[in-house]
Amino acid sequence: MTDWEAMRARHSVRAYLEKPIPADIRQELDAFAETCNRESGLHISVQYDDPAGFDSRLAHYGSFRNVANYIVLAGKKEGDFDFRCGYCGEKLVLQAQKLGLNTCWAALTFNKKRVRELVPEGESLCMAIALGYGEDQGRQHRSKDTAKVSELAGPAPDWFRQGLEAALLAPTAVNQQKFCFGMEGENPTARVRGLGTYTRVDLGIAALHFELGSGKKVKIKE
Repeated sequence: MTDWEAMRARHSVRAYLEKPIPADIRQELDAFAETCNRESGLHISVQYDDPAGFDSRLAHYGSFRNVANYIVLAGKKEGDFDFRCGYCGEKLVLQAQKLGLNTCWAALTFNKKRVRELVPEGESLCMAIALGYGEDQGRQHRSKDTAKVSELAGPAPDWFRQGLEAALLAPTAVNQQKFCFGMEGENPTARVRGLGTYTRVDLGIAALHFELGSGKKVKIKE
């Protein structure tokens, strides 16, 4: 599965089968998470066979069911912590999709008390991501038009347009898509547009998608 195929196939899934993740796939995910940690300075971990992580009133309210595996996004809360959690967390999400798994980002609707126990002292918990074999493959979310997330006044190069299309496939909190992309010279830029919850995490996710779609590295603007 290519990056484009993974981005198009990935949809948020909240209900899972009672089917364990095989050992070889666990090894691949763990190795991928370690690579992300070395590159980002984060402390991302994958938890298996632990239904307590999504056993809470909020999780049930959020329609999560049979979540026994999940990804923990944590690390020292410094610099662009939220952005890195979004960027690297989505890397792992797309890798899971390529391995035949489903996922769903969760900011509030998981058992924070349980998951915080897994975070080392001195580090902060950002989010958790449900992981496993979904009861279905989810549904495509509603999306803005590319013009709504572009700051270019004139026609966009093909690679830029492809980047926007990929960015609009990215999951964001309550589907708010509060990001936009522009250019400085020949280089693409990205920034948060407007106010909202978890916008820096969302920007990290969208920036990764843009880079995968365009083949260009994005400069982040404040």
